[in-house]
Amino acid sequence: MADDALSILQTAKKPAYAVGAPLREYLVRWGREAELPVTYKDLTAFSEAAPLHDSAGRDTLWESVIYPREQMHALHHGLKEIYALMQAEGTLSVMDYLIVDRIDYCTFGNSNPFRIRIVNPYNDNFDHFYVKKADASRIYGLELEHLLSPNRLHFLTCNETLVEEHIAGIPGDVFIHRWLQDPNVSSVRLAKELVKFNERCFVRLLGDMRAYNFVVVLVPDFEGVQVRIRAMDFDQQSYNGRLRFYLPQFFKDNRPLVDYCQKQLNSQTARQYQFEEQALIFRRAETERERISQLLSAMEVTTLATPEKVAQLGTELAEHHQDPRFAQAASMGSLVRENLLLMSRQFVERTGHTGPNPFHSGKT
Repeated sequence: MADDALSILQTAKKPAYAVGAPLREYLVRWGREAELPVTYKDLTAFSEAAPLHDSAGRDTLWESVIYPREQMHALHHGLKEIYALMQAEGTLSVMDYLIVDRIDYCTFGNSNPFRIRIVNPYNDNFDHFYVKKADASRIYGLELEHLLSPNRLHFLTCNETLVEEHIAGIPGDVFIHRWLQDPNVSSVRLAKELVKFNERCFVRLLGDMRAYNFVVVLVPDFEGVQVRIRAMDFDQQSYNGRLRFYLPQFFKDNRPLVDYCQKQLNSQTARQYQFEEQALIFRRAETERERISQLLSAMEVTTLATPEKVAQLGTELAEHHQDPRFAQAASMGSLVRENLLLMSRQFVERTGHTGPNPFHSGKT
């Protein structure tokens, strides 16, 4: 693959897009909207902040924040209640065994999140979750990941607040530096997962999957170590106008992984893995037909990018797929639907599958 194809694709800071009525209706219907005792705005009222460093003394770009003493008890109680809502379906008895150990704030990136560290003091086990400003792009990204990938995501919204679970794994850039040549990691399994991850991102137009925006999950198995690559940043769902922005293989940060993959797989095997992932995406959508239909319908009428970006991506996708329908799409949501429809039509042609297409809009 040519060096220029792997050049860095820079991204300007993305604006947040409002959660409109169609998306809000979706969130309410499918149990994503809840009354939360603490909002993003509540957390911005901290009185002090100190830089947070890692174990090696490096700046993490996060700050640990402190709140006025009179607010602390109610704030911590509310955060524990949110954790119980996400992880235990509201079983508040779990709060008796938890404490809020730390609240961190990040000024880097688009979402300026708060990270909450929850600890069980009896065994020092800990977990994290994040509180962010609600952004339609990110919510669509989270929900598409939940419905069309092998991963399930816990998140909640409340008006202008978004709460997400922590996605555990080895950050991609750390994995490349420390684990890529580890003999315990199957080279073929890693290469296969990279192809499948690349396909998942492209068919639903999730962008900016450079190394620090995904994690690698290693799971010991009876015959080696299983590998899963998971997106952990969804801010760039269907926002950029460049087609290559939605293919992780083209980011310079990911080049060591791409080179590694090309040494392990020939083009025929890589294509086989693409087909496998497309089949899995289709089957997942079939089991969530009604939910997918409502989500894509809401996405089609939601502004997620400028008209210029929509037109650019539509033109590039039309050329890539040799299909003029992409150039006629009026929104990023329409481009996502067209991409999924094309993938599913190809799946049906290969397999002879019968039955309604789960990505069809249902319009006559």
